[in-house]
Amino acid sequence: METPERIWFLLSRSLSGDATEQDKDELNNLLQQHPELMQQYDMLHQLWSVNSSAYEEPAADDKINRILQLAAAESAVKQDVAPVVRIKKWRKLYWAAAAITAIIAGSWLFAVWHKKHNELAANEVIAPKGSKTRTILPDGSTVWLNAGSRIVYANFSGPVREITLEGEAYFDVVHVENATTHQRKPFVVHAGSIDIKVLGTAFNVKSYPDEKTIETTLIRGLVQITRKGDKSGKPVYLHPNEKIVLPVNSSDAGIAKNPASTASSQTAQHIIRIDSTVKDNEHLETAWVYNRLEFRGDNFEQLALKLERWYNIRIYFEDDAARQLVFNGSLQTETVEQAFMALKEAVHFDVSISNNEVFIKSTK
Repeated sequence: METPERIWFLLSRSLSGDATEQDKDELNNLLQQHPELMQQYDMLHQLWSVNSSAYEEPAADDKINRILQLAAAESAVKQDVAPVVRIKKWRKLYWAAAAITAIIAGSWLFAVWHKKHNELAANEVIAPKGSKTRTILPDGSTVWLNAGSRIVYANFSGPVREITLEGEAYFDVVHVENATTHQRKPFVVHAGSIDIKVLGTAFNVKSYPDEKTIETTLIRGLVQITRKGDKSGKPVYLHPNEKIVLPVNSSDAGIAKNPASTASSQTAQHIIRIDSTVKDNEHLETAWVYNRLEFRGDNFEQLALKLERWYNIRIYFEDDAARQLVFNGSLQTETVEQAFMALKEAVHFDVSISNNEVFIKSTK
C-alpha cells in the first residue's frame, strides 16, 4: 500500500495543477482503491478553488491595466525593487506553504484514519445455520465454513496473518513471504481457548461455542497448537493425518483420548491418528466440506447439535432416555423429514416435526 505522504503528495500536485499524466494515473488508481479518500479530495478541491479565486487579480480594461503597469514600473525604478515580482514570489511562497501545510495535515489525518480503519474495519464471513460457504482470503488462502460458523480477520499486511474462528472451518493455506524479511508469514487461527499456527497447510478446526471440546485435524503440512494462558509454553505439533481433541477449558475433565494410544504423556493421548489410506473426501472429520454429515457413536444430544446446524432447526428432547440413544451413519441430500425417518429406522424413537421444530421422545 502507498504511504500517506505519497498519497497526499499526489493530491497536492493535482490541486496545484502540477501533476503529470503519470501522477494523475497513479492518483486515479489510488482513489479507486481507497474510495473513502474521494470525499477528502473533493473537499480539498473546493477549498483550493475558493482560496485561489480570492487571490486572483480583478479583471480590468486595457487602459487601467496599462496605467497600473506604468505606475508599477516607475515605482520600481525609484525604489530599485520589483514589487510585482515580490507579489508573485509572495504568492508562490504562500501557496507553497499552504501546500506543505496541507500535505502535513493530510498525512496526519490519513495516518489517524488508517490506524483507526485497521483497528475497526474487520472482515467477517458468516455461514448461517442450514448452509455452508467458501471464501478466498486476501493472501489467496481458501476457507470453507460449516453451518453456524463465522470468521473475522483484518488485513494481512502485518507480519502475521490472523483469523478468529467461531464454529467449524477447513483451511487450505498458501505460502506467503514477508516482503522485508523474505521469511514465510505465519498463519494463525484463534479458535476458542487455543491458537493454531501454520506456515502453509490444509487442516480442519471445529470450535463451536456450544460444544465442550475443540478439534483440530491436519490433512497436510504442519501445525503448532498452543493453549491461551498456558504458562508451560509447550506447544503441541500435529503431523499429517493426525487429530487432537482438547477441552474448551483446561480444567475440564473427560478429555477425549485415543483408546489405542500407548503414549505415556497426557498430551500424546490427545493425538489421534486418522486413516491415511482413505481419500481426502472420505475423511470423517472433513466430510462436511463434501456435503456429507457423518456421525460415529454420537449420542442423540451430540447429534442434535449437528442436525440443528445442518438443517437450521431446533430439536427438543422430552425425556433424558432419548438423549442417550446412539447413532452411526451419514446424511447428504435428505430433507429434514427424510433424515429423521432414516434415523428412526436405525434406532427406535418417536418424533414430531412442526415447521422448524422437532420434538423427540423415547419409546420406552
